[in-house]
Amino acid sequence: MSITESETTAQHARATLAIAVVKRDGRTLRFDEGRIRGALTKAFEAVHGHVSEVHERSIRRLANDVVAEIGERFPQGVKIYEIQSVVEHLLLEEREYEVARAYIDYRVQRDFARSKATDLNHSITKLLDKDQAVVNENANKDAAVFNTQRDLTAGMVGKAIGLKMLPAHVSNAHQKGDIHYHDLDYHPYAPMTNCCLIDFKAMLAKGFRIGNAQVSPPRSIQTATAQIAQIIANVSSSQYGGATVNRIDELLAPYAELNYAKHALDAEAWIEDPARKQAYAESKTIKDIYDAMQSLEYEINTLFTSNGQTPFTSLGFGLGTGWYEREIQKAILEIRMRGLGSEGRTAIFPKLLFTLKAGLNLKPGEPNYDIKQMAVECATKRMYPDVLSYDKIVDITGSFKAPMGCRSFLQGWEDAEGNDVVEGRMNLGVVTLNLPRIAMEARGSVEVFWALLEERLVTVRDALMFRIERCKQAEPGNAPILYVHGAFGKRLAPTDDVDELFRDGRATVSLGYIGLYEVATAFFGGAWEANPEAKKLTVDVLTSLRDHAKQWSAESGYWVSVYSTPSESLTDRFCRLDKERFGEVENITDKDYYTNSFHYDVRKNPTPFEKLDFEAEYAPLTSGGFIHYCEYPVLQQNPKALEAVWDYAYDRVGYLGTNTPIDRCYECGFAGDFDPTARGFKCPSCGNEDPRTCDVVKRTCGYLGNPQQRPMVHGRHTEIASRVKHMQSADVRVPLSAIDDAGDGPRPATSR
Repeated sequence: MSITESETTAQHARATLAIAVVKRDGRTLRFDEGRIRGALTKAFEAVHGHVSEVHERSIRRLANDVVAEIGERFPQGVKIYEIQSVVEHLLLEEREYEVARAYIDYRVQRDFARSKATDLNHSITKLLDKDQAVVNENANKDAAVFNTQRDLTAGMVGKAIGLKMLPAHVSNAHQKGDIHYHDLDYHPYAPMTNCCLIDFKAMLAKGFRIGNAQVSPPRSIQTATAQIAQIIANVSSSQYGGATVNRIDELLAPYAELNYAKHALDAEAWIEDPARKQAYAESKTIKDIYDAMQSLEYEINTLFTSNGQTPFTSLGFGLGTGWYEREIQKAILEIRMRGLGSEGRTAIFPKLLFTLKAGLNLKPGEPNYDIKQMAVECATKRMYPDVLSYDKIVDITGSFKAPMGCRSFLQGWEDAEGNDVVEGRMNLGVVTLNLPRIAMEARGSVEVFWALLEERLVTVRDALMFRIERCKQAEPGNAPILYVHGAFGKRLAPTDDVDELFRDGRATVSLGYIGLYEVATAFFGGAWEANPEAKKLTVDVLTSLRDHAKQWSAESGYWVSVYSTPSESLTDRFCRLDKERFGEVENITDKDYYTNSFHYDVRKNPTPFEKLDFEAEYAPLTSGGFIHYCEYPVLQQNPKALEAVWDYAYDRVGYLGTNTPIDRCYECGFAGDFDPTARGFKCPSCGNEDPRTCDVVKRTCGYLGNPQQRPMVHGRHTEIASRVKHMQSADVRVPLSAIDDAGDGPRPATSR
């Protein structure tokens, strides 16, 4: 058959080919000729190294012949192995024996990979061999210590079993990299939940039980913070995500008042001067507050949960206006600036979340503006606190609350009495969609992109509904601290259905995504940010995700939210898999990472104001999880520069993180940005790279981490150093000359 005849036959076949393809996992999808061409191209590349024009013609002819034969032989539908058989047969007929062997070998390797993923022996061997994708998946887990090793072993077993428990098409999509089913080491093997806002107020007020101890309500702020630490440890061992103490200054104020009352009684007994009585009670209470908050900081950083890591904890504060609340806010910031230990090392946890609110602390003259100044200074020295813009959080999520852990936000929800409920709610997990893969599969066709997106979203929906159904299978006794003793709000009886805490929008489950920058790059090139058509495409993508999430929420009765995924390891995993499939694609896979969330391309250098303006319209479409960042040079001598960005961000974005060099060398006194090396990081001043005498702290996807500790143990020094640079959530390094020190916003373009 000639090329022309073959193409004519194929065109006729496509015109009449309404054939469904039955996948191995049982799904039925539309026939896609592009997949045939892609597989043939890979096989030719494997044999010849590159695809010449002659090879291209052969591939087109073979693909057309495959389409024609399938249309003729399988008009009612075709199975995957039948398509593969047709391809192999035609390759052999063309005497392309080596290409046929390469095609068959690739398919066999895929089968092997699918089997290995659910093979416990293979999984444990990877762990024993210290496979870096396993032992370094989490930047805050030290795989050298026994309890982490035990958790990793259990996690490998959980993943292997979990992949078998998932619906076949969901498991297949995860293994291929179409989607990522998060936290497979814990869920669905166990019906565990993700992150939450713990109901500390009710737990402290009513008491609770941990283990064999029934804990009574605290009668001092010191006891209250000690109880909070114990609750955090127990909750974090009963779920797999982060936990937040929401509005801790207001939470602890009544317990600080108990301290004051005690000291006031002492003063009444021993001091005659009324003015000195009050001064005595106040000074003693301030000391109690400071000691309590310092103890909480140390306890959180020295805790280890059952999963082998410090609890991923956040503290929200800043809205309290009373004397006790203000003293608590000041203590939190003073303690963080002072640091841990005699050397003053930067505390990794808890993440600090300071709330800015117009009329309260935003501008000079407002009641708590002095505390904002402290927060700015603290951020220049320790990167935290991140800031929440009160009004924008309300606009985006429906009511004010801190995120659950890193960036996962609950949506506004009212109980039967019409009360806005924040504490005691949770997230049921995340499934993240590989957007760049869909864009590359579309091969320049936006129409194909939208069609493929619809197909993938069906799988994501099924995965999310499975997460919900699995969480509903928990019993209150599986996690008493969550369900029976108040962390999740309502206290259930042993026979109660946990679903009453999840349904009707009380909990969220999250549709995540990654690589929005790469999607636009596939259609418009790598420098698309100023192209309105490209920007519109990215906004349309997130609008589509939001609309699908709303539809699924209405259909299921469970709140599905769109989540800008914190992709600590996923930035690598998806890109690595896609590079194997598509090769080096400029500005997409050639970077060896995908851009996190909706962030501006890390390699470009806008001012912080340009970056925030560019990103501002995305977060309202991803209200289930979002954060913005700007990366700066050293800021400690110029806090007004940071305050200028905070002020500019207030009306534009809801949640802003600071990324600035805060590494410290205790040998020579250097403070700034350490240099990455093959061994980890070193002081640029004296060359010191001993983790015992230097403090290296980097932000990796929301939380801070100390990468100097992990690479020294595992020998993954170069990779850790390079990953830290691109995992910092697509931050942008900004010259200070782009920031107005007076705090009035951006300078004119001529002064940049």
